[in-house]
Amino acid sequence: MPGPTVGPADATSTSPATPSAAPSDSAADLSSASSPEPSSGPSSDPSPGPSSGSESSSGRAGTGRAVIAVLGGLTALGPLTTDLYLPGLPAIADDLVAEPAAVQLTLTFSMFGVAAGQLLFGPLSDRYGRRLPLLVGMVAYTLSSVVCVIAPNLSVLIVARFIQGAAGSAGLVIGRAVARDRFQGVALLRFLASIALISGLAPILAPIIGAQLLRVTSWRGTFGALTALGLLLTLAAFGALRETLPSQGRNGGGVGSALRTMGRLLRDLPFLGLALTSSLAFGALFGYISGSSTVLQHVYQVSPQTYSLLFGLNSVAIVVMTQVNGRLLAPRYSARALMLGGLATVVAAGVALVLLTTVWDFGLAGFCPPLFVMMGSLGVLLPNTSAQALSLVEPQAAGTASALLGTGNFLCGAVVAPLSSLGGRPSAVLLALVVLGSGVLATIAYVTMCRPARMRAAMV
Repeated sequence: MPGPTVGPADATSTSPATPSAAPSDSAADLSSASSPEPSSGPSSDPSPGPSSGSESSSGRAGTGRAVIAVLGGLTALGPLTTDLYLPGLPAIADDLVAEPAAVQLTLTFSMFGVAAGQLLFGPLSDRYGRRLPLLVGMVAYTLSSVVCVIAPNLSVLIVARFIQGAAGSAGLVIGRAVARDRFQGVALLRFLASIALISGLAPILAPIIGAQLLRVTSWRGTFGALTALGLLLTLAAFGALRETLPSQGRNGGGVGSALRTMGRLLRDLPFLGLALTSSLAFGALFGYISGSSTVLQHVYQVSPQTYSLLFGLNSVAIVVMTQVNGRLLAPRYSARALMLGGLATVVAAGVALVLLTTVWDFGLAGFCPPLFVMMGSLGVLLPNTSAQALSLVEPQAAGTASALLGTGNFLCGAVVAPLSSLGGRPSAVLLALVVLGSGVLATIAYVTMCRPARMRAAMV
């Protein structure tokens, strides 16, 4: 593993790692993206990072809130693509004459697409730069969304959702790579928090907007809205984003080189441990996302509008805690302490959820609070996991590392998504068990594979 670009992982959150981390204003952090970013620790990495040379060769990376807004919108495509149509799942089943469990495959295959697409777009962004693969992915996303609108049957819709997920993953994986190109240490966490503030609004607003769209249009109209959004973001990315990976810093190899980089990262125990921790934590998140619509509407008999409000309320927790983590917790506590605290809270929420759906039946009043706590803890856990993992790799492998992280997340999500409807019927108990099991496995992965000594060894 090449030399570090930040200090030891456990020290990442304890002090500002770069001068750009000092200002509290996120725009101030971004303004430093157009100037050289000094390393926060000793580095033996000879590859070019963001430097004046890269600026002259590839243009300014773009600064200020416009870049945050565009990258936030691109990373929001994942939750928007997932959540906007969730209130319409029962309507899709009725319209296409399909079982609810079969309709959930549209969600499962979308996540499989996101997983596969990141493995494609991550290495491509290391080879050809960030901008071109991103624009290609956004055009493909827009076209596949049109197919979703006109899908005549469930099979076509499932295929289109797979392509839609794969194409939309370009924004997810390349957005993280751009952040790694420009920032380090606490500055990286702050940048991710700024993006998350925008993208985190997606799971709050998407089901609410989706439910309101169902008042005036069919479920096809929700995919029409995604088509319009894809076109808008394509134009915004074309106009606002500039290249952040200069040609001299790119991975010049082909498929073989990309596979060797992936193999090297997967053999690195700390990186693998962080990737597994992130993926399993995402399992808890997607277990909730995929199961909440049918459980709340079929088991607890809430309306689509009430469901969207409850979903949005839970999503507030992850948005708020992401900001608290980036601006208050990360500069004061070690990354390991925040990780362990987040994992412990997910497990505790899972235990409470299982007890409140099996031993004590408090109905909706017992079902929602543990999910709110779980979502808040993920707002601390997931950004720290990504920042630690990306800090272990050199810039020219950031796209591939981001792809592996995202692929693991969405593969786990795709596997977990149908579990709350096993047997063809939605179950609050099964959803609770998915949340608990994912939290326990994520904790085991982090504790066993990311011990402090191993993390320090990976950084030298």
